[in-house]
Amino acid sequence: MHLVPGLKVHYYGTPVVLVSTINPDGTANLAPMSSAWWLGQSAMLGMGDNSQTAANLQRHGECVLNLPSSDMVDAVDRIALTTGKPEIIGYKRAQGYRHVADKFAHAGLTEQQSDLVEPPRVRECPIQLECTVTAHHAFGAPDTSAHGYEVRVLRAHVEEELVIPGTSYVDPLRWDPLIMKFCDFFGGAENVHPSRLAEGWNMPRAATAVSAA
Repeated sequence: MHLVPGLKVHYYGTPVVLVSTINPDGTANLAPMSSAWWLGQSAMLGMGDNSQTAANLQRHGECVLNLPSSDMVDAVDRIALTTGKPEIIGYKRAQGYRHVADKFAHAGLTEQQSDLVEPPRVRECPIQLECTVTAHHAFGAPDTSAHGYEVRVLRAHVEEELVIPGTSYVDPLRWDPLIMKFCDFFGGAENVHPSRLAEGWNMPRAATAVSAA
């Protein structure tokens, strides 16, 4: 039997992304978010307007989408209730946010120079996507307090062990992303069922992949 509980949050499970951007003073900001999806060489990021990352995206127009693995959850959680904005207002103050100027250091993560954009990459993240903002749109009308940011992936950096040898594809069995479901963290790279969609698209399969019955 289905219920109609009147859900206040629709966070069914998306990858956590550490977004690095450039502050007005030229320093780097780092923020965790999980409202992101990809299509082709573009991604859409959903973000509230009351954040330093949103301001940086609109002003500077570049970012790096750093995808942490599940074993990086401690580092991600350390900056979960921090903001790059010196002035904390509204719901963030009520939720216990605090200002942190150097979030890389606070998280125990390392800045790594990017190739094509100014914001740095996170060295510890197995996948790093250098991006430029191509458009942004008000989201959630009529009471909009967020924007959707369309970004174009200019260059992807992937740990060698995650790439299926001889291809330009990430091995889904080796890649264990940190997932957020209803504000809780999840991980576990277990192949629970063969994908007909992967077969239909002729996606390369790693040697360890589970074959369809």
